[in-house]
Amino acid sequence: MEKRDLPEVLVLDTCVLISNVLRQLLLRLAEHSCFRPAWSGVIGDEWRRNASRLWGVPAPEIQAQWLALQDHFPHADQGVIEGFKSGLHRSDPKDWHVIAAARAAKAHNAGIRAGIITRNIRDFNRTELRGYGIELFDPDDFLVRCWQQFPLPAASVFAEIPAFALAPGRELEPVQTILKRERLFRLNRLYPCPQ
Repeated sequence: MEKRDLPEVLVLDTCVLISNVLRQLLLRLAEHSCFRPAWSGVIGDEWRRNASRLWGVPAPEIQAQWLALQDHFPHADQGVIEGFKSGLHRSDPKDWHVIAAARAAKAHNAGIRAGIITRNIRDFNRTELRGYGIELFDPDDFLVRCWQQFPLPAASVFAEIPAFALAPGRELEPVQTILKRERLFRLNRLYPCPQ
């Protein structure tokens, strides 16, 4: 069997899920079996709170969106993760719950590789994560590597990026504009976006 470059399970941090483009992009890649998404109740609480505030959407509507995500990815929520914070010292304590979700995913799925996708790379100590066998990715690095490992499904999903960014009453934007706004600079340089 061919060795995977990327982990099978990836915890999607709140800062990644809060972006409509990144959330839809990553979850579509998950639907194409590029990885299995994981999160925790804490990530869900943060997402619901921040999404409601940032988007000005009523809390019940955000709750309904979160429940739809749970239904679509029924194995993503790692359940009770508090015990998996044990032994953490070097990473930012505010992000221990993200590491705990990755550790829980490894415990629930023997023999798999697990990682974290986050924009807050500096909050995570790579040495500490390596000690637990957890890999760390910023969204740009992950998407480039995903495209390299899974070129056909990734290209199919990347073609949907303008639709992911479409706001009501607005016209579709070029992929390059969206990638720059989402700070996906490497992907923007490497991916052959249509002009």
